[in-house]
Parts: sequence; C-alpha cells; structure tokens
Amino acid sequence: MGLIREPAATPEPALPAPGPRPASRPTPRPAPLPPTRPAAASPRSGAPSAAPSAPYVRPTDPIGCPPPEAVAAAASLADLERAIQGCLACPLGPGRLKFVFGEGDPRARLLFVGEGPGRDEDLQGRPFVGKAGELLDKMIGAIGLRREETYIANVVKCRPPDNRTPAPDEARACLGYLHRQIELIQPAVIVTLGATPLRELVGVAEGITKVRGQWKRVRVGGREIPVMPTFHPAYVLRQYTQDVRRAVWEDLKAAKEWVDKAADA
Repeated sequence: MGLIREPAATPEPALPAPGPRPASRPTPRPAPLPPTRPAAASPRSGAPSAAPSAPYVRPTDPIGCPPPEAVAAAASLADLERAIQGCLACPLGPGRLKFVFGEGDPRARLLFVGEGPGRDEDLQGRPFVGKAGELLDKMIGAIGLRREETYIANVVKCRPPDNRTPAPDEARACLGYLHRQIELIQPAVIVTLGATPLRELVGVAEGITKVRGQWKRVRVGGREIPVMPTFHPAYVLRQYTQDVRRAVWEDLKAAKEWVDKAADA
C-alpha cells in the first residue's frame, strides 16, 4: 500500500555537567511579614488547592445549542455548517480552537468517519491533517481515489482534551450533526475508523480487532447503508506491522469494490 513509516525517535542531547558552586555569602535577614491566612490544603497532598474551575453550563440559545429543527432544515452541507459551527452543547465546545465540521465531495460515494479532532485538526479546522491524516491520504490513494473524491468527518466536531476518547454524552451531543451530514451526502459506503465511530454511529460495542473487516449496516434518514469497520490510521502508525497494514488494505479494497458495484447498479 505504500504506507508511511513513523520517524525514528531522536535521542535527547546530554545536559552539560554542572560547574563548581560559588561560595555563598551571608544575606541579611528580611524584616518579618505580617501574619496571613494560610491557603486551604489539599486533603491528599497537604498543598494549597487551586481555585476550582467554573462548572460547564449547557447553553440554551440557538447558536450555542442548535435545535434539531435547524439541523433538519439544513438543505446543504454549507447550510448545516453555518447552523452548528457555534455549538457549545457539550463540554468540548468551550475548549476548542476551531470547529472541525468535515470536508470532501458533498456527493461522495465513500464516507470516512473517525473519532474526533486532534491537535493539528483543532489548529487548522480540518479533519485528519496530522500524521494520521497523511496516512489516511495514502490509504485512500491505494484504492485508486483522491482525498477530495471522498468525504471525511468525525463523531465529535471539537477536540477532546489530551486527545482522549469522547465521552458518551459528548458523542450524543454531536451525533445528530453527523446523521444530517450522512443524509445530505448519501454515501454508498461508510468506513468507520476505530472503535468510537463503530460504537457511537453503528451501535456495535465489540472491540475493533474482533469486528474489523466484517460488514455492518446503519440506518440513517430512512436509508440502510453498509459500513466497513477498520483500524484508525493512528493505530496503524502505532502498530505498523505487515498484518495490520494488510488488514486495512483488505478492508478498504472491499469498501471500494462495494462502491463500484453500487455505481454500476
């Protein structure tokens, strides 16, 4: 498939040895300060506690919490993005840099669905643009397509802190947006990348290693769409073995064959 290899880690430079410590001089004792009230101690460490962060409060306005009617009324992907790009309906919203809606051919026959934006995606506002995105581009090219001939989206549109897995309530808050994207695109096949989209979109909670390569189906907008689960490109980068690469190749080849068959029907 011509998949990329992870760059070899470069060793950290050795720190210079410390020189001789200069002789210390006696310093005058400062005048005593007036007594102050000690900070509250943490019950676990005894150190002063940091001020608690403000609790998340779900907004009620139609910009911060787009109503389902506005989502359903969107007649195009551009309309949908305008309707939901100010969304703050889950705790991920206030912490994002950019809302990552998705990109690609609005009439794509092949739709890729990942988990959520990472650091690079949060900076650029585009899905799959880091190292995992570079690998996904090569995976798409290996089946004879270009990135712009497909559509790429995620379950959640805002980056989870430290790239953690989105919580179930965070995924539910965004799932209606993904459903409307699917209704508007009308893909012939969906490829889920990793366990999260398989669980949240398709409702399959089994591990991805057990399920990948096995056709599933999801019903969205009155249409039943075949789904091919495969590994997330980030996992392929971490487990860059011949077996993993062959598995992904077989999964994507099967998805492309289904797309071609649907086009001929």
